Amino acid sequence: MPSSRNHLIRLLPPEDCKRLIAAGDSVPLVLTQVLCEPEAPTRHVYFPAEGFISLVAKVEGSAGVEVGMIGSEGMLGAQLSLDVLTAPLHALVQGPGSALRIETAAFRRELALSPSLQRLLKRYVYVLMAQLANSAACQRFHLVNARLARWLLMSADRARAETFHVTQEFLAYMLGVRRVGVTTAAVALQREGLIEYHRGEIHVLDREGLEKAACTCYACDKRSYDALFGLQPAVDGPGGIY
Repeated sequence: MPSSRNHLIRLLPPEDCKRLIAAGDSVPLVLTQVLCEPEAPTRHVYFPAEGFISLVAKVEGSAGVEVGMIGSEGMLGAQLSLDVLTAPLHALVQGPGSALRIETAAFRRELALSPSLQRLLKRYVYVLMAQLANSAACQRFHLVNARLARWLLMSADRARAETFHVTQEFLAYMLGVRRVGVTTAAVALQREGLIEYHRGEIHVLDREGLEKAACTCYACDKRSYDALFGLQPAVDGPGGIY
């Protein structure tokens, strides 16, 4: 089943895995679709199989800024494992695909039945905390070029492709900078032969070079995830599942 492409689901014991998949439905993830709003009750959790979701911190007087990203390595709604029914962030689909969607009540029943799922999500909450902390520091201390390289690597990993679509407006929104800043950073990465960017289509030409150009936050996030969950080749993207 497509849901089995989600890394967290694959780590569950077979019976728990089957029961969790049976509790939900496979749904499409549509580009720019809003999946949850800050402080609103969580109606569903999502385990992406393909595609990915942006976690955006809303700030009064601005569009907000991306502070996290969820793909097939994780899930949206992990705060339910802490018995918290609301999330603090705006979540929207950044890369189209599909996901296993489970209603909150059904998911909480599965949590109660599966100690393995409880342990798994406690670890995943830690990974999200580390990603959010790194993003906050990254926004404050790292240059736009390096942050853009990090964002492109994270997106390519979750898209499982070296080519994907994103507009300059959306990049500016995700990075929390003006469009001209994104243009300048993208031109610099193109000039170095790391990417090709034309009419919203990004193609990674030199992955190793892009990793060197990215800030250390990319490698730090990846280490945090790998240390707790490891990698399984069946769901690897161009540079790993993360």
